Amino acid sequence: MTATTKVGLRNGFFSFLVVLLLMPIGHSIMVLNEVLLHEFMYWGAVGMGIVGLAMLVWGIKRNSHTTFATLMGFLSAVLIWTGWVEFSFVWIANKNNVSHLMVDGEIATKAEYLVMLSSIGLLATITLYYLFSRNNCSMFVWLQRVLGFRKDIVSQSGFRKPFAVTTFSETIMIIWFFYILLLVVYDEQIAGDTHPATHLVAWGSLIWSIYLITRLFKIQTFDYAIRYAIPTVVIFWNFIEVMGRWNTFKEVWVHPLEHWVELVLFTVLLAALLTLFLSNRTFKRKGARHSLETDVDAV
Repeated sequence: MTATTKVGLRNGFFSFLVVLLLMPIGHSIMVLNEVLLHEFMYWGAVGMGIVGLAMLVWGIKRNSHTTFATLMGFLSAVLIWTGWVEFSFVWIANKNNVSHLMVDGEIATKAEYLVMLSSIGLLATITLYYLFSRNNCSMFVWLQRVLGFRKDIVSQSGFRKPFAVTTFSETIMIIWFFYILLLVVYDEQIAGDTHPATHLVAWGSLIWSIYLITRLFKIQTFDYAIRYAIPTVVIFWNFIEVMGRWNTFKEVWVHPLEHWVELVLFTVLLAALLTLFLSNRTFKRKGARHSLETDVDAV
């Protein structure tokens, strides 16, 4: 095994693991905020977003430390999405007495997610910004080439990637996009839990994520590996979400008080990994970027 292969495998493994750990932890934070703070949960949500905003600013200030900036952008996106975005839908759902979608006496879809589906038009509008602006997401790169204006966009000069902001914005968009996709296929008036479209999303996401993992393991710079791992894990998580929807297993992050031991272990492992990444020189950028990054930055 060559040194290049070893570096790629190391970067791929650790970046995938750290992003994967954030998924159940992020879900658990939202549930704990509701369960523990009750009527003060909105203040907790505001506080979460403020912490996320502080992390984003910190990452912007240290843009030259690419791994640090990337991690701060990712963590800030998780906190701001959970605190400000998700709880804004909770607030609107409660304010307007929106009922949960019930199936066989159990909550199939919470009211806030029924409200979130109304943002599909806004998501489509903001997606246009990424379509017509400079970025390295392979989906948008492909569309720009097909539509014939990729060369016009990349010819812009003076561009320096703000790693924290790039990671933050891409994480928000990816999470939002796949939330909406799942909500659409879950809707019984559109598809439904057992509809072929839902199976396509579930198994298609699994296959897609496996393909992305093979590419992830080729990346030679750790900060870029994290940015590539974010969409890879989110797409893989679609499969996990649908499996949970089908009651294939119990989602421990939905019941954090019952499964606090597992979640504490997740959190301790995450903290240890973040400390390792930020303190060990091995995970700092060295030399030129791997050729894969010059063409693709996301999925």
